[in-house]
Amino acid sequence: MSSEDSGDGGGDRADGEVYAPGVRWSGGLQQEAVDVLAGGGGLVVAPAKIGYALMTTDRQGLERKFAAKNRSRAKPGVVMCASVDQLLLLARTNEEIRGFITDHWHQDLLLGCVLPWRNSGLAHVPDGAGELVMDARGTSCFVIRCGAPVDPITATLWERHGKVTFASSANPSGRGNRGTIEGIGRRIAERADLLVEADGYVRSVQPGSGPHDRYAQGVMVSMVDYRGGLVPRQTTADAGSAPAARPTVIRRGLDVDRVMLALGRHFPAWDYRHGAYH
Repeated sequence: MSSEDSGDGGGDRADGEVYAPGVRWSGGLQQEAVDVLAGGGGLVVAPAKIGYALMTTDRQGLERKFAAKNRSRAKPGVVMCASVDQLLLLARTNEEIRGFITDHWHQDLLLGCVLPWRNSGLAHVPDGAGELVMDARGTSCFVIRCGAPVDPITATLWERHGKVTFASSANPSGRGNRGTIEGIGRRIAERADLLVEADGYVRSVQPGSGPHDRYAQGVMVSMVDYRGGLVPRQTTADAGSAPAARPTVIRRGLDVDRVMLALGRHFPAWDYRHGAYH
C-alpha cells in the first residue's frame, strides 16, 4: 500500500503487503466469510460491484466497523438485503416503491433506498445496535443486488442463521473506494478478521474504468420526507399535482442512468439532489 492509501495503523510490514488473513474469492459462496460473520463480532472485507465492502452482523461488529473506518457514528452503514422479500419484511414501502425495487431486482441493478423500518424489521436489529444502523429519523439505506461475491454471503446469513448483514465501503472514511484490496487501507486490513480478494471481479463490473473514473458507490434514492416518514403514493399522472415529498436521488453512482429511467417508469414526479442528506 502507498502512504496515501495506508490510513492509520502500526506494524513494520512492507508496502503492498496484505495485513489480515486473506483468501481469493471462490467464484461462489465464500463459506469462510459466512463462518466469521455467523459468529459474534465478526468483520469481513469482501468484493462488491462498486469496490470492497466491510460487512458485519451485530453490535460488536458494528463497533469494530466504525473504529476500523475511523468513521463518525452519525453516519450509519447500509442494510444488505438478500431478496426483495427480506427488504419488504424489514422496511416500510408502498405499492409504487415495491414495483420500483422489484424492477431493479429483476434487472440485477445495484440500488439503495432510504426507508423507515417496519416493526417486524426492528425485531431483527441486534440488541443495542439501532443507533449504529439507522439515523436519528429511524431510517436506513436498504440495498439490493450488491454483487456476485457478497450476495450469497448475505443470503446465507439471513436464510440459515437469521442474521441481517450491515455494511460500509471498505476504505478509510472520506477517501473513496479504490476498488482494490490494497486500497482498503492499513487500518481496515489490520482490524478485519478476513479479507476476500477479487479485484478482477470489481474491474469486470466497469470494464475500461480506472480508480479515478469508475463509480465507487451505488445510487441512493431517498423514499422518506425530512422527518423520516414514507413518501406518499402518487395517485395521479400529473407531476404538477404530485406530493411535495417524493422519491429523490441523493447519491449518483453505478448505473445512475438506468435507475433514473426506472424512476420515470414508476413515479410521475421525482427529484435529483445529489449530496442531499441521508
